[in-house]
Amino acid sequence: MQHEEECPPAWFGEWLGEAGLGLDVVLAHEGAAVPTRLDGYDALLVLGGGMGADDDDAVAWLPATKRLIRSVVARRQPFLGICLGHQLAAAALGGQVVTNPAGRASGLTPVRLTDAGETDRLLSAVPEGAVAVQWNNDIVATLPPGAVRLASAPDGTVQAARFGAAAWGVQFHPEASPEVFRGWTLKPSTPQTHHDGRPVRHIPADVEAAREGLRWAWCRLAHRFARLVTSPVSVA
Repeated sequence: MQHEEECPPAWFGEWLGEAGLGLDVVLAHEGAAVPTRLDGYDALLVLGGGMGADDDDAVAWLPATKRLIRSVVARRQPFLGICLGHQLAAAALGGQVVTNPAGRASGLTPVRLTDAGETDRLLSAVPEGAVAVQWNNDIVATLPPGAVRLASAPDGTVQAARFGAAAWGVQFHPEASPEVFRGWTLKPSTPQTHHDGRPVRHIPADVEAAREGLRWAWCRLAHRFARLVTSPVSVA
C-alpha cells in the first residue's frame, strides 16, 4: 500500500523480489481502491507517507486501510507496516499516535532491540549495531492491547512492535535509499533545521555515506519477512 509518490517500496521491493515475492502496489494516493480483505495475496506491506494516522477526514483511503489492517491481523496473515504503516496499525488496533514532543526524527538512528526483539521471529534478523533511516513527526505513544515493543529509539519512543502473531511495525524506513531520502528533504514542507540545530540539507550526505551498511542490515529484514510469508513455520 503506497500513500505518496515520494514513498515507494524502493529497496524493500528489490529485496522481496530477490526472495521470490512479487509486489502488487496499490497506489492509494492515485485513487486505487483499497481491498477489504487480503484474498489472493500472501501478505500486506503498508508504506510511509506525510499524513497522520488519524487524518481520516482529510485522506479518504485511511479508514479503509485501517479496516484492511485489522482484517489481516485478525486472520493471522503476515503484515509489515513501515513508518506511517506502523502508526496506522497501532491506531487501527486500539493504540494511540501523537506528535513526538521531542520533535522530528530525521536521518540515521540506532536501532535498539528490546529483549523481546532479540528473540522475535522477524526483528531478530537485525544485526547488532544497525542504524536505520528515520523521518517522522509522529510516534506511537501507546501500543494496542497485546502488542509488544521490539525496539526503542534513542528518545525512548517505540521504534518497532509486534501487533499480532504475524504482524509487525517499524517506525524507521528500511526501504529508503539515499536517493529517496534526499527527495524527502527537498520537499517545500520540510523544516530546514534538524532538532539538533544542523541544517537538514546536510543529512542526506550522512545517509549516502551509510549506503552499504544500510543495505547490508535491512536486506536481512526483508529476506526474513519473505521467509515468514512463504514458509512461516520454518523460521524460529
